[in-house]
Amino acid sequence: MPHTSAVITQTPDLRDYQLTDNIWASHGAVFLSGTQALVRLMLMQSQLDQRQKLNTKGFISGYRGSPLGMVDQVIWRQGEAFTQAGIEFAPAINEELGATQVLGTQRVESDPERTVDGVFGLWYGKGPGVDRAGDALKHGNAYGSSPHGGVVVVAGDDHGCVSSSMPHQSDQVFQSWHMPVVSPADVSELVSFGLYGFALSRYSGAWVGMTALSEVVESSATVNIDAINAHTTEWKNANDVHLLTGYSAPADGLHYRWPDLPSLRIESRLQDKLAAVAAFAQVNSIDRTVIESSQAHVGIVTAGKAHHDLMEVFRRLGLTDSALAAAGVRVLKLGLTYPIDTVRMHNFTDGLREVLVIEEKAPVVEQQLRDLLYNASSRPGIVGKRDAQGQSVVSALGELRPSRLIVQVANWLQHHTSGALSCAHLEVRDFVPADMLSNNSDSVKRVPYFCAGCPHNTSTKVPDGSTARAGIGCHFMANWMERDTAGLIQMGGEGVDWVSHSRFTRTPHVFQNLGDGTYYHSGYLAIRQAVAAKANITYKILYNDAVAMTGGQPVDGVISVDAIARQVDSEGVHVLAIVSDDIGKFKAIKNRFPTIAKFYPREEMDAVQRQLREVSGVSVLIYEQTCAAEKRRRRKRGDMVEPARRLMIHEGVCEGCGDCGVQSNCVAVLPQETTWGRKRKIDQTHCNKDYSCANGFCPSFVSVHGASLRRTTGASPESLQQFMAQASRLPDAHPRSTDSPWDLLVTGVGGTGVVTVGAVIAMAAHLEGQHASVLDFMGFAQKGGAVLSFVRIAPTQQLLNQVRIDTQQADAVLACDAVVAASPEALQTIRHGRTRVVVNMHETPVADAVRDPDAQLQTDLLVDKLRFSAGDAQVETFDAQALAQHVLGDTLAANILAMGYAWQRGLVPVTLAALEQAIRLNNVAVDTNLLAFTVGRLAAADPMSLNRPAEPEAAHDELHSFIAHASLHLAKYQHKVWAQRYTQLMREVAQAAHSAGLTDDTLPLTVARSLHKLMSYKDEYEVARLFSEPSFQAQLDAQFEGDYRLAFHMSPPALFKGSSAKAPRKVVLGAWMRPALRLLATGKVLRGTVLDPFGRTRERRMERQLIEDHIQLTQELLPLANSNNVDVIRDILALPQTMRGFGHVKERNVKAAHIRQSWLLHRLDPARFPRPSDQPSLHHLRGIAVRSV
Repeated sequence: MPHTSAVITQTPDLRDYQLTDNIWASHGAVFLSGTQALVRLMLMQSQLDQRQKLNTKGFISGYRGSPLGMVDQVIWRQGEAFTQAGIEFAPAINEELGATQVLGTQRVESDPERTVDGVFGLWYGKGPGVDRAGDALKHGNAYGSSPHGGVVVVAGDDHGCVSSSMPHQSDQVFQSWHMPVVSPADVSELVSFGLYGFALSRYSGAWVGMTALSEVVESSATVNIDAINAHTTEWKNANDVHLLTGYSAPADGLHYRWPDLPSLRIESRLQDKLAAVAAFAQVNSIDRTVIESSQAHVGIVTAGKAHHDLMEVFRRLGLTDSALAAAGVRVLKLGLTYPIDTVRMHNFTDGLREVLVIEEKAPVVEQQLRDLLYNASSRPGIVGKRDAQGQSVVSALGELRPSRLIVQVANWLQHHTSGALSCAHLEVRDFVPADMLSNNSDSVKRVPYFCAGCPHNTSTKVPDGSTARAGIGCHFMANWMERDTAGLIQMGGEGVDWVSHSRFTRTPHVFQNLGDGTYYHSGYLAIRQAVAAKANITYKILYNDAVAMTGGQPVDGVISVDAIARQVDSEGVHVLAIVSDDIGKFKAIKNRFPTIAKFYPREEMDAVQRQLREVSGVSVLIYEQTCAAEKRRRRKRGDMVEPARRLMIHEGVCEGCGDCGVQSNCVAVLPQETTWGRKRKIDQTHCNKDYSCANGFCPSFVSVHGASLRRTTGASPESLQQFMAQASRLPDAHPRSTDSPWDLLVTGVGGTGVVTVGAVIAMAAHLEGQHASVLDFMGFAQKGGAVLSFVRIAPTQQLLNQVRIDTQQADAVLACDAVVAASPEALQTIRHGRTRVVVNMHETPVADAVRDPDAQLQTDLLVDKLRFSAGDAQVETFDAQALAQHVLGDTLAANILAMGYAWQRGLVPVTLAALEQAIRLNNVAVDTNLLAFTVGRLAAADPMSLNRPAEPEAAHDELHSFIAHASLHLAKYQHKVWAQRYTQLMREVAQAAHSAGLTDDTLPLTVARSLHKLMSYKDEYEVARLFSEPSFQAQLDAQFEGDYRLAFHMSPPALFKGSSAKAPRKVVLGAWMRPALRLLATGKVLRGTVLDPFGRTRERRMERQLIEDHIQLTQELLPLANSNNVDVIRDILALPQTMRGFGHVKERNVKAAHIRQSWLLHRLDPARFPRPSDQPSLHHLRGIAVRSV
């Protein structure tokens, strides 16, 4: 709905709030994430027991997995205070054993040696973990809870398959175990329903399932602790339940007991427990009548988060509670969704003609309601997933959203209220996704990728001719990295599917990736099965010393490379290879390994795998290299030595061939645009010092030993003080709506702090007394993937319903990354003419750039999509990174700067004081972030005050400017005569283009670039000259400082030759090479003469011939050019620009260019140029390690 009401402009007083309050505050309003709510739940249960004079303790166990991947991290952050508060945490090695640990806590109360009155236990796991733990959970529920203990089973269900192997819902499996289920609709209810679950479990003897949907548990919101505490005081005790319902437990009780030997009594007791649940729920209900109507004739029943979706539908339709009641509509929100309260439900449906059930996914409540009313003398029609005619109403697929309900609900209301309700808003177009622009940027996606320096960049490679199977973990992402890797299997089943598959295929062998966390969880059983079945398979156990995908937690137990080696040896594996990036570390402990273990440096990974694939039976390769993100954390803490070596790519020598990306698969190797085309550079800020990029067959890599990164100073201290003074005079308050939420979408790149932006804004709203929620959708995006933060702010809790920003409902979009902002998931939130969009134009390369040296981000086309969706007047752009670099000296706080820009432009409706206090509470680089926020404000309100250097003007005559620059370069490359030949050829080209009637310089400029590329091929003399140029030292000085020494990574052709299966070897040459290179550079006078010692190699002869061939081809094609074929001719004459690289890499690229040229010539003139024969696809040589010694 449009924001048309009055606004609030005064600055409210800020709450006195600390970040620790989210877990530890005993009263008031806190800002709480769903994961934190589960931890707080345990503390509040302990406090509740203390008030009731019970000496209890709490116990938590489970296994991490999104959306519950950070429970252990939150607990560990509480330190010793958590244990001192009476809560024990024992992370499990898998879900089943975690559930078994929780089962043990309920036995304590019957132990005569017990030290406490009872133990309340919480198990957590993602949906598939519920399945895996099913046997233990089913037994636990059957055996029961203890009277002063109780168990809550938290199922992290991913209904939308956002970060799971498949969509998942746990409600039905809980039902099958006769386990009662509570369904929280929001973060607050995770706490209150959890407390209710413990009370229900203690009373009934049943374990209580609690669904934690990803959209709930991964969100954060304002929670009223006082209200929750007040609810708990209203619950009746067992005596009151008996007096009010007449229910009495069976004589032999409901709770855990021993002996409880196998018998039918276990089954009948489950029914007794459900009867106790019904009695307790009848008196102590968490169901809530939302709308009551004395003349009701229809009703709506909701469950879980679907309730908030419905309430948002009512808000967007303009239907008030009183209007619905007057029209005869009742609404009941269920908290206990199994078993439903039959008494309450009979009362609710009394006199109704029809009931609409709104719940996400399967008809859990709907089916119970049908069964309950089936034999009723007067029963209403039940509509849910389908209506009486069998037509779909509420979808059972995916997740519900208000936009996916609004038409169905409005039509149902209009049909049943005989016009008493006006749903005129139904015609508003923002209920469905708007049209989106399709252009050439459609293929640009920000997919998650391995971190810079990730071990999986090397470990997931397989030799040519082999394939690998994926498993659970970060290495699963190899599926979309062109690594001959495919498949997905449940955790712990890795490789077992091959046991059967292998018997019905001609493929003799596969590799199976298996993370060390999965190995310890259950993967070793898969190896045992493969050995038993005598399968031909190599397990690659990827030992990275952390559970990287869920946040870098340690594996839950004692695990080491030698322990794994001994175990697989004992399982019957006879061939075992240990590969490491630091294989020397194992020399001192080789006695701990079985005799079958052989040790190899990672440079021999390809050769080792070729050997293992020939082994009959099961072989194992343990690849050891610490997780890159974990290395970074440990180095920052001082727990790991920071290597003194960095790599730099000499921009002039680099050919932009991308072989360094092929060899390293590393996202810290970035594109670098230069006068001579796209090159490569190393992002020193994000480089994790894996060094495998230097294996690229290229002499441009330089090792810099002992240097520190040069920190650019940015603006002077005086200028910074002036900026702060200027900012203090800017407006510091923005009006906000009082009758509807403010919806802000923040888009960005995983791992860059974009989540912090949403968290800071939501916290600021909380501090000034507003209500806020934030939902971070990251999926696999630990690093480099798309992140969408949905921030919703409103003056009252009643206006905040669902946490996700729905179709065309965004008031503003802060696009910290244009790629994510232009994705369909983000564009569907934009409404034309309403949504304001601020776009950061900085280009952060996508993962495709790692493998494709020519990948284009096409930011202008991405912005076109945003303009199409929002309207030209609604979109403004700026470059946050450029501003941050200029003023702050680096780009680390660019997203906070962008937040300041958006705030000043009125996109963030919280006060300046609140935002600044939220930045302080975040307690990370506070001064820098406050400054960055201020710089963003100034950039939005008074950009001239920042004294930014003017952007260089584009050359008015790009062609002649390039030719002049190229001529100077060629004169240095060889001599003036060589440069004069180039300029003479370009004059001929320009004349030919003019004669052909071509009105622009596109074609001549293409020829100029291609001819310059060919005429300045990088032989030994040119590489030496470029390393001797002052520009090389300038590039070093721009990045590094201190007393450092250099080493060069080269492959002198006279020393090292390649072969069909192996690239030439590279060596590391010391600083003595600099004078040697200066001397070698003078030898350019020999280039191309009979005295040239390098000129007789096949590569040099090829390069000289390419020049003559291209000149001849250019002279042949230019006279043919006209407006109809100029594009094809331009593509042909641009092909030399793809002939990049050195040695075998260049030869392969030249061959690919020639094949492409043949097809283009055939397209230009089929009669003159015959159709070329089909050729196998060409790509970079793969699986060939280039070893540096």
